[in-house]
This record gives sequence, C-alpha cells and structure tokens, in this order.
Amino acid sequence: MADNSNPGNFANRPKEEVQAAAQKGGETSTTGGFASMDPDKQKNIASQGGQASSGSFEPGSEKAKEAGRKGGSAS
Repeated sequence: MADNSNPGNFANRPKEEVQAAAQKGGETSTTGGFASMDPDKQKNIASQGGQASSGSFEPGSEKAKEAGRKGGSAS
C-alpha cells in the first residue's frame, strides 16, 4: 500500500474493491454531491470561496487564499 492513507485513493484499497469499482465503467455510485445540487445553491457555496470547505486546505495558507479568490469563477 502507498504511504497516503486517504481512503479515496485507489492505491490504498484492496485489489478486489478496485476491480469491482472498475467494472462499473464510470457509473456514478451516488446521486448526491455538488454537481447534483440546485444551481443557486452551488453558486452560494462557490461564492463563499472555500469557507464552506470540510478542510481541504490549512486555514490561512496561500493555497486556501488562492482558492478563495477563485471563488465561484469558472475554471
């Protein structure tokens, strides 16, 4: 296994679990998430510039500030 303990990283998952996920061929496993939200709710969250984040960045870091400046702008 890799040094990264992130469970979202396929390198950290059992081979059988990765194979089962691969067999789904791109099918989504959930119906939730940001992409399925009402556009107004998406815009509201995006306009907060990462403040609603669950902690992807260290508070006050340059990466967090940069993400906040991008806010709801299109990539």
